[in-house]
Amino acid sequence: MSTPSDVHEEAHAKRHPQPWEYVKIALILAVLTAAEVAVSYMDVDGGLKIAALLGMMVIKFTLVVLWYMHIRFDNPGYGRVFTVGISLAVAVYGVVLLCFGVFQK
Repeated sequence: MSTPSDVHEEAHAKRHPQPWEYVKIALILAVLTAAEVAVSYMDVDGGLKIAALLGMMVIKFTLVVLWYMHIRFDNPGYGRVFTVGISLAVAVYGVVLLCFGVFQK
């Protein structure tokens, strides 16, 4: 007969990723970070560079929140909080960059 603790641990093991999956995500994050550094040194139009960096930032944020903070396994309301947060961050960055004329030639 299984105890409530056994049932909880069994459900926890089914929902959460294995250690190798965390390593895989870490490698993806490392590659994205290297790509961000490479893009920052490229001699590309400012608007294109900013858009690429913001896109990679959103991908990295999403991976960290979903995998390392375990949001994908929790109540969907928590995910909405982070979605609103990243949306506001991108909007604020966009407004500041527009104010400084980064996207103008």
